[in-house]
Amino acid sequence: MEYKDIMHKTPVKHGLINYESTYKNFNWKDINRCFDHFSDNEVNIAHEAIDRHANNGYKNKIALHWEDEDNVKKQYTFSDIKRQSDKLANVLRNLGVEKGDRIFLFLPRVTELYISIIAIAKVGAIAGPMFSAFGPEAVKDRLHDSEAKVLITTPDLNQRVHEIKEELPALKHILLVNAEHNLKQDEISYESETNKASESFKIRWVDPEDDLFILYTSGTTGKPKGVTHVHNDMISHYITTKWALDLREDDVYWCTADPGWVTGTVYGIWGPWLNGISQVVYNGRYDAEKWYSIIEKYKVTVWYTAPTALRMLMKAGDEIIKKYDLSSLRYICSVGEPLNPEVIRWGLKVYNLPIHDNWWQTETGSIMIANYPSLPIKPGSMGKPFPGICAKIINTKGKEVATGKQGLLGLKRGWPSMLRKVWANKKKYNEYFKISGWYTTGDTAYVDDDGYFWFVGRADDVINTAGHRVGPFEVESALVEHKAIAEAGVIGIPDKERSEIIKAFVVLNKGYKPSPKLKKDIQGFIKKRLSAHAYPRKIEFTKDVPKTRSGKIMRRLLKARELGLPTGDLSTLEN
Repeated sequence: MEYKDIMHKTPVKHGLINYESTYKNFNWKDINRCFDHFSDNEVNIAHEAIDRHANNGYKNKIALHWEDEDNVKKQYTFSDIKRQSDKLANVLRNLGVEKGDRIFLFLPRVTELYISIIAIAKVGAIAGPMFSAFGPEAVKDRLHDSEAKVLITTPDLNQRVHEIKEELPALKHILLVNAEHNLKQDEISYESETNKASESFKIRWVDPEDDLFILYTSGTTGKPKGVTHVHNDMISHYITTKWALDLREDDVYWCTADPGWVTGTVYGIWGPWLNGISQVVYNGRYDAEKWYSIIEKYKVTVWYTAPTALRMLMKAGDEIIKKYDLSSLRYICSVGEPLNPEVIRWGLKVYNLPIHDNWWQTETGSIMIANYPSLPIKPGSMGKPFPGICAKIINTKGKEVATGKQGLLGLKRGWPSMLRKVWANKKKYNEYFKISGWYTTGDTAYVDDDGYFWFVGRADDVINTAGHRVGPFEVESALVEHKAIAEAGVIGIPDKERSEIIKAFVVLNKGYKPSPKLKKDIQGFIKKRLSAHAYPRKIEFTKDVPKTRSGKIMRRLLKARELGLPTGDLSTLEN
């Protein structure tokens, strides 16, 4: 079956119906009319995401279906979230929180995390979501750099904060969830304060360019950098959710990402609620059967997850799927690491749905390039630029390169959700725009004759072997098509003869054991699949491949370990 035929069997009747004409005529200013209260100096994303729905026909609509791994369940309507976030906003205001103050969240995916992010926006403060798996040093780096005034956490996680509290002079209050007793100085019970707070709160109107949230991202060297976004991001959040994720009024949506990752903040909070969508949150570890049960139980219609999760589901086998009714699903998307063609083929076989990959970054604030329901999918491609986004493949001087040629992926600056600053680090911010007029993504890619973009690798990941440029993702994709391989990470290592040679770290499927014979078989498979210069001359069998919590393979960590180099910041490492 051809993917083009599948995509075009049923005409698209909703959302982005005609990509070409929409892209040609699109104007970001037209989206402003979709909001309830948008002016040059009076906006608030929390009003558009929650309050407007609580004040109209959606007030009794379920905004949040929540469940944890112990099968505890909660439901919140838009009215419930408005009421709870108004109460917390009053608590924050009583603590002296003012516009522009930084409020950081060190929480698992409990309901208080979602309510807190809404409340923080309502007072005009800046939210800083953090992964609950962070250790003390990672927490200290973020709280110290941002000069956070308030931290919202749990008693268990607060034990880590105790280790570094003395090094955080700006931190005035710690708001503890599920803690009524034995509170220390500067510690406050979340429940006690919100229970007695007023349900009436007058939202703080802000300028569209006022800061909304900070997310810290790790690089190859140095401390993590605080990428900062503003209320104006709502324009991109709203329309990319509607068109790239194809969300509609009656959908039940599940984004599996933690809000400590940008996908969990943008498309696990703001995007769906700006569109008045009911969404599911699961607070628990990955488990194939549990995940499928969530889809069945809540009749999830649109599912947004990571390639890593899909590969793990693929590894879990097809038989598990037969135990669950997944017929509610109508649309699946993925993001984090480019999606291997093999996974798309598998998804089509077992879910009877293609998986739509998309590409964006913490810095871009919203989806930039995607596969849309109205366009054919080319398995392995990033897709086409979102309307309003000018994406080109350029050289180091900003000149566009020829079709089919590899180069730097650049975006013409100026879309609504583009990062506005790197917190307290103007030099780092300016590095993103060192090519005049362009935001440089740090990724290499190429465009084909049909205008589809193809990811090659990070600019510093591309392997030059015997004069041939090889993208690690291309080799990884071929490796996971081998029947024995579940996951793979690929790097280049120095070689006197070839400049670099390719080394692969592979995780085997159940039933396969490492052996010289298997290694040779894999090498021969890649030679046939790709080319003689693109096969891994070295293969190391491993129990896992290091990944970030967003599912990106940490090739720099593989390389650092291989070459005995500094590993850099590891705070976003999955394990």
